[in-house]
Amino acid sequence: MLNFALCDDNESILARLSKMLESLFIKYNFDCKVTFTSVDPNSFLAYVINNPVDVIFLDIDLKSNINGLSLAETIRKYNKNIYIIFTTAHLEYGLMAYRYKTFDYLPKPVSVERLEVTISRLLEDIADTPCKYLKLANSNTFLTYDSIYFIKKDGMKLIFQTHEKIYSSYDSFANILPSLPTNFVRCHKSYIVNINNIQNIVNDRIMFCNNLVCYIGPKYKNTFEEVLSHGNIPNNLDSTNYAKWNFNKSTFYTTCIFRRICVYVIIYNNFKYSFNS
Repeated sequence: MLNFALCDDNESILARLSKMLESLFIKYNFDCKVTFTSVDPNSFLAYVINNPVDVIFLDIDLKSNINGLSLAETIRKYNKNIYIIFTTAHLEYGLMAYRYKTFDYLPKPVSVERLEVTISRLLEDIADTPCKYLKLANSNTFLTYDSIYFIKKDGMKLIFQTHEKIYSSYDSFANILPSLPTNFVRCHKSYIVNINNIQNIVNDRIMFCNNLVCYIGPKYKNTFEEVLSHGNIPNNLDSTNYAKWNFNKSTFYTTCIFRRICVYVIIYNNFKYSFNS
């Protein structure tokens, strides 16, 4: 799901824009939602920095010591991929707005027709950005890779467990695996896990927040442990806003080394026994 946030100094304009967006989402069956609106730029900034937001609509003249341009500049420092769309009656700011990698610039009052063109372009652009978003097969649903905890195979369907909800589509591991980032690892015949979002590992159970669990299969156990123990984990683990890498990695690595030593001891003892016999 794509999350939208809106900021304008006029509450009636915010309400109208939010209503128009929600109508377009329903009309085209887009899995999008307006998750936050505010007339206060400071509250808006705090929300966008601390929550998953994909698209923001900003008024430029916010009747505050912070205008929309400076707000966009600050947000861009925290989130280089967020889509920024300005709505304003001050067309003279157009050139300045595009300094912040602005996706679009809508003159007020915003019409439904003009907004529809922007949203259509936006979703086309997102669909062409596979490095950040996964488009579910045969739907207008886009998931950010960071939001996915694990993917489960269930018959002809794939189940996508995110921090917010569960999604499903008729697809296969063979089809999606080539497009997944390196932090997605096969850990079971029925599971692909996003190692960025793991909270703990207990025996063969992989734990996530909200008491979510998936499993490590015997066939994939060694490979999965190799991926973790050899440091094939992205350095930006803290960049995800949905979970922390909390389990004791040093203990986990020590366990892996201990297991290898045990195997070597067994092999040596067998060889010694055979030689003496």
